[in-house]
Amino acid sequence: MTTQFDNVTVLKKGNVYFDGKCVSHTVIFADGTKKTLGVILPSSLVFNTGAPEIMEINGGSCNVRLKGEDAWKTYAAGTSFNVPGDSSFEIEVTETVDYVCHFG
Repeated sequence: MTTQFDNVTVLKKGNVYFDGKCVSHTVIFADGTKKTLGVILPSSLVFNTGAPEIMEINGGSCNVRLKGEDAWKTYAAGTSFNVPGDSSFEIEVTETVDYVCHFG
């Protein structure tokens, strides 16, 4: 996992979801691809996806259950999980999560 992104544009306006429990900023790369960098506070939330996503966990800890699955899986710093497009996932954040969301 890379520790920085070079030569990017960062949108100033934050993306605030779930009454401030999740806050991110959009990063746009020279080739037009986008990622978001954010934080999710301890909570239980459900996210819907349009495009496929890879959620890279930089810090904190959470339990995740993908749509259609019975089992919860635990993720911590240095791990990631894939979410299909046009789907959803439940997340229980047990320790504030610092993440990067890769789209596509």
